[in-house]
Amino acid sequence: MTYVLSDIHGNLHRVTSILEQINLQPDDELYVLGDVIDRYPHGIQILQSIMKMPNVRMLLGNHEYMMLQALDTPYDEDDRFEFREHFDRMRLWYRNGGMVTENALLKLSETEQKAIFRYLHSLPINLDITVNGQHYKLVHGSPIELFKDCDGEYQNKIEFTVWNRLQPETVLNSNKTVIFGHTPTAHFQDKNPLKIWRGENRIGIDCGCGFPAAKDQMKRDPLYGRLACLRLEDMKEFYSEDQQ
Repeated sequence: MTYVLSDIHGNLHRVTSILEQINLQPDDELYVLGDVIDRYPHGIQILQSIMKMPNVRMLLGNHEYMMLQALDTPYDEDDRFEFREHFDRMRLWYRNGGMVTENALLKLSETEQKAIFRYLHSLPINLDITVNGQHYKLVHGSPIELFKDCDGEYQNKIEFTVWNRLQPETVLNSNKTVIFGHTPTAHFQDKNPLKIWRGENRIGIDCGCGFPAAKDQMKRDPLYGRLACLRLEDMKEFYSEDQQ
């Protein structure tokens, strides 16, 4: 069987709930569309587990991209311009929940840290797969083919595909169904808790796993998220269950 999920955001309980439900077998395949880290504290632990699983393939998400930009991009401390750029990259990452990830990373050995950076640098940004004759393009934010239409808003293809948000009206010149994360499905539909969204030749599966648990939400904002997983053979949907 072939499973797809996205945007775990360090939530160990929610990803454990999904893995228990799908009962991943050695001949199954699980695709994780990025954003394993940040916001919740167990992103590095989950990432290290994924690295050890031979039947799990991961895409680069914008949160992993931010971490690489902040921590694994060389800069000259004596160069005021380069130091300012480094400071801005760190600030962006922290503003998006990176502090808990850095705290966890710093507890690892230098060898373990380098292994994580190597792994993240090796990740693809798009994947094309076929299941039961149906063609899919797996992305975090947007298909790379749309980069040519971004009018210079992004510096490169990697930045574009992990940061750009696919819209319901975006024209897709392909016979593939695009499965994407990055943008919570609350942007496309009024469902609470969030559910997988299906549009024309596109499926959004970020159901807000990085959001607080339902019991922690403020009464004036009852919208809450969960981790979603889609099985491609029969389109069965799986959702994490929160702790009570």
